[in-house]
Amino acid sequence: MTDLSPKILLSGASGLIGAHVVRALNQNRIQTVQLIRKEKDSPNSGDIRWDAKAEPPVENFRQLEGLEAAIHLSGANLSSHRWTESYKREIVSSRVDTTLALVRVFRALKQPPRALLCASATGIYGERGGQVLTEAADPGRGFLPETCVAWEAAADEAESLGMRVANLRFGVVITPEGGALKQMLPLFRAGAGGTLGNGRQWMSWIALPDLIRAILYVLRTETLAGAVNMVAPSPVTNANFTRALGQAVRRPTILPAPAFALRLAFGEMADEALLASTRAVPERLLKSGFHFELPDISPALKAVL
Repeated sequence: MTDLSPKILLSGASGLIGAHVVRALNQNRIQTVQLIRKEKDSPNSGDIRWDAKAEPPVENFRQLEGLEAAIHLSGANLSSHRWTESYKREIVSSRVDTTLALVRVFRALKQPPRALLCASATGIYGERGGQVLTEAADPGRGFLPETCVAWEAAADEAESLGMRVANLRFGVVITPEGGALKQMLPLFRAGAGGTLGNGRQWMSWIALPDLIRAILYVLRTETLAGAVNMVAPSPVTNANFTRALGQAVRRPTILPAPAFALRLAFGEMADEALLASTRAVPERLLKSGFHFELPDISPALKAVL
């Protein structure tokens, strides 16, 4: 794929990562078409309304002919609600069902896009202690790994249409604009930050600028298909991350959050998202020649803050 590609389809473009991807594509003079769920969400007249639960998901398929590729960034927020059984169903549906709906849209086209880049997560590996996890590692056990396996399997359905499918396994995205860091900053700036549990769990992370560059890199690198770990090459323990963030905001980090308190507050999410140890590395990105501008946590935090 070249930077002169005609059209890139995006779903989830209203989210934090999606908005930055749109901006980066526009800066590279790449035309984007957004799938939106509500008319009021549409900033451009060329955007297309869709409903993943409807059949067909898009009323006029002809609007989507001539796409070069699609980037699918969909999924209910993992940390905005307690994981009740109903919200867990929403987490799964917002990822798996929307991806299957998108593949149905492509199946109806005379010429499907050449590539589908679909969001996934390093949560697919689950609790793995200190094991170094490349893309060849098997999935773990639990709700998040099972969700990610189904999510990636849904995206892989597009391979039957001759499309290159890349499952982008996002780690913790480092940016003050959203996600975990935005939630942590008020506590840390108040001097009330500390480790989660014993702090020994590994954390796979990536600075937002590197993530956006990596997404565009996978988009134009036709040899990258299958799982791609979208993480920096230097995962850190929670204790090291806590220390680096405290230094970045120039505040002490002496108030740890005990594991039992996290479980009381967040339930199942505490063990699967806050206390799980996942030491993923970006083997495929590095071997293909991608260069990280912010590979280490302390400079990355200082850069984004």
